[in-house]
Amino acid sequence: MIEITIDYQGDLRCHAVHGPSKRDLVTDAPVDNHGKGESFSPTDLVATALGTCMATIIGIVAKRKNLDVGGMKVRVEKHMSADSPRRIVRLPVTIELPLPADHPERPLLEASAHGCPVAHSVHPDIDKPVTFVWNG
Repeated sequence: MIEITIDYQGDLRCHAVHGPSKRDLVTDAPVDNHGKGESFSPTDLVATALGTCMATIIGIVAKRKNLDVGGMKVRVEKHMSADSPRRIVRLPVTIELPLPADHPERPLLEASAHGCPVAHSVHPDIDKPVTFVWNG
């Protein structure tokens, strides 16, 4: 169990603290939803969690296989619904890996991204297409 404490600071801003590390972050509501947009929004954090989780799991698998994926880049786009209720409807992910397209571990690395815990935790109605770019 990990505890995260959150203080609502008013004006649609929250301050969150990660219990084990004491690291903190601030969220703001986006400008298009009555906020200042001066930091990540809560839904931005969902998109961030998906991309960083995929990169982390690829990194774990690559480390186990003695592969260097340093310089990997991940891009996530967050698309919100146009109707109510306001929600994330699409999270396309592009992962650029510094390995050749014909690398023998390609299927394993791609499967590891799709198998990350956040991908399995995000609602199945959210479209999460993943594009891999092999730059080796």
